[in-house]
Amino acid sequence: MSQLGETGDLRQAMRMTSLPLPFRVAAGLAATAIERARELPEKLVGLPVTVASQAMQLSMRVQQEITALAIKGDEALASFRPVEETPEWATFDEDIDAYDVSRPEPADAGTNGAAVPDPWEMEESAIAEAERTPPPAGVPNYDELSLPQLRARLRTFSKAELEELLRYEEANAARPSFIGMLTRRIASVAAASPPDQQ
Repeated sequence: MSQLGETGDLRQAMRMTSLPLPFRVAAGLAATAIERARELPEKLVGLPVTVASQAMQLSMRVQQEITALAIKGDEALASFRPVEETPEWATFDEDIDAYDVSRPEPADAGTNGAAVPDPWEMEESAIAEAERTPPPAGVPNYDELSLPQLRARLRTFSKAELEELLRYEEANAARPSFIGMLTRRIASVAAASPPDQQ
């Protein structure tokens, strides 16, 4: 009986192989497509993660290749130019003694032969200018106050003192936030006071 079953299976297999090859390949493709379609819902869940992972890997590989090429390029170009011991613009504490401060500045080509202004002289003249305008009488340390510190003291000033602070701020630092705050405070004091007390 078992020999008969095996013989029947063999005959059926023989009949299947007698079908043309393209037909058998098409049937195999159809069966594979059906199997993949059944697996598709499970694969769709992980698809975005897989795509994102592969994109990131590709991006990292490209970046590594670009970096490697840039390093090789730097090495190749370095052989064509000499290495500077110290750049011209670098100044170190040890070098300050070697630099002669009393020596006049050389004329700059961009200034049509005129001497470049000394930054130390510019700073000294700015300090002298600031010293000419005395700070307001009620606030001797006005220039050191931050905006919140000044705001905390605004209620103690009269309208005349506020106007003096505003004039001083406009003539010196001219900080927009300070000017705006003082202007608003003067307006609110003027609105709250009767006309004869202003």
